[in-house]
Amino acid sequence: MKIWIYALLVFFGGCSYGVVSTFVKIAYNQGFRLSEITGAQYFFGCIMLWIISTFVPKVRLKPKQWLVLIISGIPMGLTGVFYNKALSYVDASFAIILLLQFTWISIVLQYILANKAPSRQSLIATLIILLGSILASGFLNSDIVFSPIGICFGILAALSFAFFIFLSGRTNISIHPIFKSAIMTTGALLTIFILLPPIFLVNDALINGLWIYGLLTGFFGSLIPPILFNLGMPKVGGSLGTILSASELPTAIIMSTIVLHETVALLQWIGVASILVGITYPNVVSVKNNYLTKNTESFK
Repeated sequence: MKIWIYALLVFFGGCSYGVVSTFVKIAYNQGFRLSEITGAQYFFGCIMLWIISTFVPKVRLKPKQWLVLIISGIPMGLTGVFYNKALSYVDASFAIILLLQFTWISIVLQYILANKAPSRQSLIATLIILLGSILASGFLNSDIVFSPIGICFGILAALSFAFFIFLSGRTNISIHPIFKSAIMTTGALLTIFILLPPIFLVNDALINGLWIYGLLTGFFGSLIPPILFNLGMPKVGGSLGTILSASELPTAIIMSTIVLHETVALLQWIGVASILVGITYPNVVSVKNNYLTKNTESFK
């Protein structure tokens, strides 16, 4: 396939993530609770991933490797709990902005835990993202009422997601990505079931409509993105892939305005655009530097 097809796969993978918050908000509006929505999301997502994983190559893992992958899924489960909890307090368009703070939190974690100093481009990107977040949140609009509890849970979601990315990057176990996703999602599911006992499996929530939202959030949040990213990322590269997967942000906001009728002012859209610039800037620089390096070497 041509490179632009792989780029589209990554782009649509990001879009898939972006629609999840809208379905979670609708589920809340239907009267379902955090434990039911989050539990069903990862329950159905885990089942679908294991079904798909039966068709991919697998290797025999040692008990220690199973344990490492399952533990690596714990931050994923915490992200689901914190993010869905934030959605019960704030708009979907604001929740996704809070979640995207993981971009600069990841830089801080790399510095603290791995002693990896951020590059000049990363620091500039962090500043742009923070300034864009202030605009996108509507903080400068005095008419908007913020929920401190919702903001706290949104930042916790960003922090746990940054930990998930950090652990995923240090888990060097050579297995098929979908098989790996299934195991890590199992760890996330177990974490959620410990924190939020799966009462929905024995009460009438599933037959009263929860299964619909479980399938939708599991499909768009746990199944489709890993498959599309695993197909496209190796072809387009990590830098370009990060840019394309940022489609999650505008998708979530567009869905929230169209489906949930949330209001997003022009100044907030400018903030969204700034966040996207902050995400893409260091990656564009990386792609440009790699291109120049290759051309220089070929010229020699």
